Amino acid sequence: MVPVVEMQGVTKVYRSGSGARTVEVRALAGVDLTIQKGEFVALMGPSGSGKSTLMHIIGLLDTPTEGEYRLGGNSVRGLSEAQLARIRNRRIGFVFQAFFLLPRLTALQNVALPLVYRGLPPALRLERARRTLEAVGLGDRLDHLPAELSGGQKQRVAIARALVQEPDLLLADEPTGNLDSRSSEEILALFESLHQQGKTILMVTHEPDVAARAQRIVRLRDGRVVEGGRP
Repeated sequence: MVPVVEMQGVTKVYRSGSGARTVEVRALAGVDLTIQKGEFVALMGPSGSGKSTLMHIIGLLDTPTEGEYRLGGNSVRGLSEAQLARIRNRRIGFVFQAFFLLPRLTALQNVALPLVYRGLPPALRLERARRTLEAVGLGDRLDHLPAELSGGQKQRVAIARALVQEPDLLLADEPTGNLDSRSSEEILALFESLHQQGKTILMVTHEPDVAARAQRIVRLRDGRVVEGGRP
C-alpha cells in the first residue's frame, strides 16, 4: 500500500542575515516519517522541537531544505507555489485551534466555501456541505452564525469544512486547545469515529491524554523523530 505521507531525511534550515552575519536555525534534522492510509497519528514534542515546521511541510505550506517528501506516492519536490496550493486545497484538510470561521457566514456557508474554489455549482456545494455537517452532528445548526455556536460546535464546523472536499489527509493542529473538557471529549470522539471510517488523521498536541486517543504517537525532539516514525 502506498503511504499517504512518506518522508525520508527531511531537513529544514531557516536563514537570516547575509554574508558573515548569516544565522542558520535547523528546525528539522533528517526526519523519517511514514503515515499509512487510515491511520490516526498524534505528533508530540516540546516547544521548539519542530512540530509546527513539520506540520507546515506535510501540509504543503512550506518545503524542505533537503530530503524527500511524497504525498500519496507523489514527490512534491520542485513544484511551484500554484501547484502546491492546488494539491493542498484538494488533498489536505486543515483543522486549527482557533477555528478560523468567517463570522458573517452561516455554518453551512463556511463549510461550502472550499468548494467554491473547485468550481462546483452552488446547489451542489450547499448539498455537500449539508451532508458533511450532518455527519459531524450539526444538522440542526446549518443556518447558525459562528457567534451563535459553542466552542465545540465551532470546531465541528471547522472539521466539516476540512472534510467537505474528501481529502486524503486531515491535519489537526491542537484541535482541543481552545475547548473545555466536555467539548474536547466530543471532538476526540469525533476524530475516533472518523478514524473508524477510514480517514487518515495527523493531530498535533502537547497533551498526553489527547495523544493517547490516537492509534500511534510520533515524538519529535530537536528536529528529529525519536519515537513512532514508522507504523
